[in-house]
Amino acid sequence: MGSNWSDRRVVITGLGCVSSLGHDPETVWRNVLAGQCGIDRVTLFDISGYDCEIAAEVKQFDPTPAFPSPKEVRRTDRFTHFGVYAGWGALKDSGLDLNRTDLDQVGCYIGSGIGGLSTTEEQHKVLLSKGPGRVSPFMIPMLILNMASGQFALYNHLRGPNLATCSACATSNHAIGEAWATIKRGDAAVMFAGGTEATIVPLGMSGFASMRAMSTRNSEPKKSSRPFDRDRDGFVMGEGGAVLVLEELSHALGRGAHIYCELVGYGNTCDATHMTSPDPEGAGAARAIQMALRHADMRAEEIDYVNAHATSTPVGDVCETRAIKRVFGDHARTLAISSTKGATGHMLGAAGGIESVICCKALEAQVAPPTINLDHPDPECDLDFIPHTPRERKIDVFLNNSFGFGGHNSVLIGRRFKG
Repeated sequence: MGSNWSDRRVVITGLGCVSSLGHDPETVWRNVLAGQCGIDRVTLFDISGYDCEIAAEVKQFDPTPAFPSPKEVRRTDRFTHFGVYAGWGALKDSGLDLNRTDLDQVGCYIGSGIGGLSTTEEQHKVLLSKGPGRVSPFMIPMLILNMASGQFALYNHLRGPNLATCSACATSNHAIGEAWATIKRGDAAVMFAGGTEATIVPLGMSGFASMRAMSTRNSEPKKSSRPFDRDRDGFVMGEGGAVLVLEELSHALGRGAHIYCELVGYGNTCDATHMTSPDPEGAGAARAIQMALRHADMRAEEIDYVNAHATSTPVGDVCETRAIKRVFGDHARTLAISSTKGATGHMLGAAGGIESVICCKALEAQVAPPTINLDHPDPECDLDFIPHTPRERKIDVFLNNSFGFGGHNSVLIGRRFKG
């Protein structure tokens, strides 16, 4: 490794994911480009009587291939299933041979916004109906949100740095950014990083709905998530996981790895203005973008594509538009910007992970993915948000925004790898 922080370069060499649009990056990317939407009426439980009856569920999913045994699947929550499966997919995609790698130098940061909500809900029912003696001894290790990260490391004997970020919808970008910093510091050669979420359960759906945060366009599920559109009425919950393999450059080159891009910038700030609403002028988000640009030693004009956080909430999409204008000035008008949450739903703690995967695919294909359902642009959201159809264009540098309840802002910058 290089002698100091700035000498060490970090590249992305593996992608893995599971979402409502597919169980691998290629399928998800193909469906995003085709304008597909993974949102439909909830089937995981009886949704009748709920304000919001729609979500982006992961269908026909079998996590077993990623686990040592079916017993291990039974002893882990759905959010861990998604995280471990996405990590397994990223490992396969990377071509990394763990038997020929120093596992003291391989770490894992897989975060979650909420963790094992279904386990919490189910075991609370057991407590009330059958008493404390019948609560599962696996309840705590199933519900705590660090378990996707811990179990993936356990199954693959990864002894390097390990933690789980938790910053609501900024979780994945924080995990990836902190993994980047860990490699830059010289504390690891390889990091698995991303996020996972499984909150489409009665408690999760009712809690978010009571905040008036979610869309109630129940009669038109495919049209319900509409980032930047005048008629948007809230986000639509998604579930799934996404993990990337980050690698120190010389380590990647030494094994002849395929390099998707070089990760060059990371921004991490707080609005410090409200529990759930973003800074009205987008100042905190703007500072995070500026921090990422400073790390990357780049001018704002060098960014080609922005994957916006835009969740389809009335306030959030406007604030992000203001943040982009604040940083990019006149260049904001020439940027290609899209939100892919119309397609995937809002995967909460996994959102930045799936969007980082999409950014890598966009860079590889030189295609900016579309913002679906953008039929009537909000006058306050007046930038080029690539409505309906993908667009071929030169993309050398992407920027990925993620913002979360608590005022958390996390931003990543990736660029085409140059030797």
